[in-house]
Amino acid sequence: MASAVKFEAFSEHLAEGVHNLDTGLIKILLSNDAPSAAADAVKADLTSELSTANGYTAGGMTLDTVTLSEASGTAKVTIADEVLTASGGSIGPFRYVAIYNDTATSPADAL
Repeated sequence: MASAVKFEAFSEHLAEGVHNLDTGLIKILLSNDAPSAAADAVKADLTSELSTANGYTAGGMTLDTVTLSEASGTAKVTIADEVLTASGGSIGPFRYVAIYNDTATSPADAL
């Protein structure tokens, strides 16, 4: 089963207004190297993204439906299932998926 790890910079970015999860262009990228929750803050910190090939495009894929809700002071982000279809060969291999905000400009592409 997959497990989620929050990038530590994400909390600071939320407080600074970097992320708007309702309207931002949120993407995922695929990688073979484990990201560092403590050290990585922006997409450029992730150095081993898969190359464009066989249905995957470097820079990641846009998450079609990201929904933000709140109840009793607890925020919940729900991401609809996404499908990545290989064409002309396999995609990967990859082991890690990172979510980043492609709308963010300061810092650019915040994780």
